[in-house]
Amino acid sequence: MDNRKKVPEILKRLKKQHPVPRTALNFSTPFELLVATVLSAQTTDAQVNSVTPALFRKYQTIGDFASAPLSALQKDLSSVNFFNNKAKNIQAAAKMLLQEFEGILPNTMAEITRLRGVARKTGNILLSTIYGVNEGIAVDTHVRRLSQRLGLSHNEDPVKIERDLMALAPRKDWADLSHLLIIHGRLICNARKPKHAECILKDLCPSKDI
Repeated sequence: MDNRKKVPEILKRLKKQHPVPRTALNFSTPFELLVATVLSAQTTDAQVNSVTPALFRKYQTIGDFASAPLSALQKDLSSVNFFNNKAKNIQAAAKMLLQEFEGILPNTMAEITRLRGVARKTGNILLSTIYGVNEGIAVDTHVRRLSQRLGLSHNEDPVKIERDLMALAPRKDWADLSHLLIIHGRLICNARKPKHAECILKDLCPSKDI
């Protein structure tokens, strides 16, 4: 099947299983989502969700994150991979938001990626989740793996994979495609041993025999 026909079919099947695809990260404010997304780099969402409840009780505002002693914030994040740098990035982003954006998360990719710790992938997640703005497709390890297994991209670089997917999916579906591939990657098409017998995309997958 041609990829331009395959992607709508993938979306249709996965949406039937997961009608309301969303990030697995828990948050209640835009800045909490920023914090959780920054923490999720090279860390599982489950691990982030185990840390953020206590974190968000202690630091309840952007100002709390901006003014906290860095050593204290680093200690509170110590169970997360690369916590020292992540604490620095979160605090720097909090300070910039207060100083330059009146505490409001920017709604453009150019501005939001000025924040420390916010690269394009994170920017895509924040803009689509908070503002409903689809600037691109967030490519994490799951999206990268499934895009290659399904034959949607033969690239290794996330930016090139994103461009390939953007050319195949309607803009309105960009955020959903990312979320759905992530969910399917976690539940079924995992890295080591895909569950082919349970996969509703098996007939569309050129890698089904791996």
